[in-house]
Amino acid sequence: MGDRVTSTIELDGVPVGTAGRVILANGFNWQRYRVLFANGAEHGDLDQRSIAPAGKTAKRLAKAAAKR
Repeated sequence: MGDRVTSTIELDGVPVGTAGRVILANGFNWQRYRVLFANGAEHGDLDQRSIAPAGKTAKRLAKAAAKR
């Protein structure tokens, strides 16, 4: 939670590329997130198909993937 993300698809009230912050993460088999976007819109049930990590979060995930 608290990770920064960007939208990769157009959502209702959220253009592609809008920055946001994860406010809730849940799920076991299907990891999904509730995100508060910079323009004030909030969307739930988002996954890797509609958001991508950004900033320090992207760097942290890339570093972890390189160790594998």
